Amino acid sequence: MISVDNISVLHGGRALFSDVSFSINENDKIALMGKNGAGKSTMLKIIAGQTKPSKGGVSAPKDAVIAYLPQHLLTSDDCSVAEETAKAFAYYLGMKEEIDRLNDELGVRTDYDSEDYYKIIEKVSELSEKFYAIEEINYEAEVEKVLMGLGFMRSDLTRPTSEFSGGWRMRIELAKILLQKPDLILLDEPTNHLDIESIQWLEDFLTEKAKAVVVISHDRAFVDNITNRTIEVTMGRIYDYRAKYSHYLELRKERREQQQKHYEEQQKMIAETQQFIERFKGTYSKTLQVQSRVKMLEKLEIVEVDEVDNSALRLRFPPSPRSGKYPVVVEDMSKAYGDHIVFKNASMTIERGQKVAFVGKNGEGKSTMVKAIMGEIDFDGKCELAQNTQIGYFAQNQASLLDESQTIFDTIDQIAVGEIRTKIKDMLGAFMFGGEESAKKVKVLSGGEKTRLAMMKLLLEPVNLLILDEPTNHLDMKTKDIIKDALKAFDGTLIVVSHDRDFLDGLVTKVFEFGNKRVREHFEDINGFLRNKKLENLREVERKQ
Repeated sequence: MISVDNISVLHGGRALFSDVSFSINENDKIALMGKNGAGKSTMLKIIAGQTKPSKGGVSAPKDAVIAYLPQHLLTSDDCSVAEETAKAFAYYLGMKEEIDRLNDELGVRTDYDSEDYYKIIEKVSELSEKFYAIEEINYEAEVEKVLMGLGFMRSDLTRPTSEFSGGWRMRIELAKILLQKPDLILLDEPTNHLDIESIQWLEDFLTEKAKAVVVISHDRAFVDNITNRTIEVTMGRIYDYRAKYSHYLELRKERREQQQKHYEEQQKMIAETQQFIERFKGTYSKTLQVQSRVKMLEKLEIVEVDEVDNSALRLRFPPSPRSGKYPVVVEDMSKAYGDHIVFKNASMTIERGQKVAFVGKNGEGKSTMVKAIMGEIDFDGKCELAQNTQIGYFAQNQASLLDESQTIFDTIDQIAVGEIRTKIKDMLGAFMFGGEESAKKVKVLSGGEKTRLAMMKLLLEPVNLLILDEPTNHLDMKTKDIIKDALKAFDGTLIVVSHDRDFLDGLVTKVFEFGNKRVREHFEDINGFLRNKKLENLREVERKQ
């Protein structure tokens, strides 16, 4: 259907990728994987036609519709949410307006035998044939269905887009893409601004209704649920697997083991050849053999082993100072902003050493509860922290609070104390800041790199209550695994606000659900909560029917 033909991209004097080719067929659901900086987003922009490669190109059928959702965008601010979303039907509505205009013109003209009159009739016929070939669209109902699936309330649809944050604008843009029913959907980190329920709705849409999809995502559960093919971008080339992400990991491990074996065999052969050359280079009877081996080494293609995987490196939080038995006790807490009630009479008790998740739709009060626990906002009711509770807090905007004038190394060096100081370089390597990277200034880092650095800072501070608000946005899977392992071993208390099911799986043992102006406690892990939630939703649908 759509083919990428021998594309090469030079970036900063180095080849981001060289002579890469692959095709995208109908019903392909492709995960585009690779470490940060490997060129995944560049590849997506090239397929979308937003960036040109240094060499090669992309070919697609003339009438193919390719829709692209980048990581960062802004919708216009001159209309309501529903009006902005309805722009997805601009082509359809424009065609109808043109047919009406031409019919009106035919109604007033009297030059029935003129060439112009016949041209208008031909144009109307041609447009009408196309227009009526499209299934009749009740576009207002379609707009409402998609927006509500992505987490909007019915009352939101008439509100101006200017009242919504960047994350909600991203959803509007996603809704427009889904409504166009394109031949190929390109998504760059679509789940970063979605809550768990919206992610599940998007999964169902992409698996059941979308044609071809290429997605970049660090949400392992999302990728595994929607894809049937994985393309890995690494060291300037690609590896194409007809497998979903979890199976691809097994195949990649086998590939790397084979590469390592071939590399070691080749290195042994090179060493033996060089020894032969050194030993006999002055011996007349061996001259031809020596020259032959020198030429062979010159022509030899060195086996490359793909990027070294440091995920075996284990990070640990410093031992946490002991807090009281119940670090957080909330009783009958209510919070409102003017007439808008966030939640009423919320209560929760979190024991020392517990790891809990705050989940629910965006805007239902998860971050508000965190601010209340932190003492950053006023509220009605009671919130008590146990004696000697020392809080480590990772906010959604934590990356923007770093000192941009410092280097990566200095940022970590100034807070590392004790034994951990001897392992700073190892830690920087584990977070992909090894070697020369550690000398970079914070101001030149990407959003994802700043998030990694901010998370790394938090790993070094001795605290006994960790509060993480959406910590995994922009983090690649390797870094998430390292952080998750460190959090599992953390001996303090953990509150994590997250929509990343894979990250929460095996980490938290209790879930607080925020929704409908209340907070409900679930004594189960994230998978148990989601199973019961689906059952509840099914029962709710049955009741309505």
